[in-house]
Amino acid sequence: METITVTHSTAAILEVLRGQMNMVNSVVRRNLGGITHDESLTAPGTGGNCCNWVLGHLVNSNEQMLEMLGQPAVLEEETLRRYRRGSPELHDRAEALPLEKLLAAWEESCVRIDAGLGSMSQERFDAPAPFSPRNKADETIGSLLTVIVFHQAYHAGQLGVLRRVTGKEGAIK
Repeated sequence: METITVTHSTAAILEVLRGQMNMVNSVVRRNLGGITHDESLTAPGTGGNCCNWVLGHLVNSNEQMLEMLGQPAVLEEETLRRYRRGSPELHDRAEALPLEKLLAAWEESCVRIDAGLGSMSQERFDAPAPFSPRNKADETIGSLLTVIVFHQAYHAGQLGVLRRVTGKEGAIK
């Protein structure tokens, strides 16, 4: 079998990432459309987190992307502490940020991510990543961005299931 070599420019990869993030944003907005703050706190009966935690977690991940893209943060790091990876399930309403605040932060962070991806230099793309969830010693900002975009899509899909947990019909058919 013949091996085909395919090369991609960084600009093309960044355009793909921009497109994927725009799709993730659309899925998040659709899955949370018509969800109230109280409904966003409905947890699945089998364990796991509610829409509010998942959205806060997505915003937290977007904040990490913003830093790598040289874009200003939308929310202070401490504001999102409750939504970090590995944090316990969100059951206490007093710990939850208002859904409207999270949605506004999500929207603004998506605008800034799009701008950052649209203006990213080759040098920044190839720079060492600040961390590697895959424990890759050679993780670059570019390779880490692909992981984070996948992560965002994964959780955007979760919001579709959690939407149904609140009693709403699916938003994407």
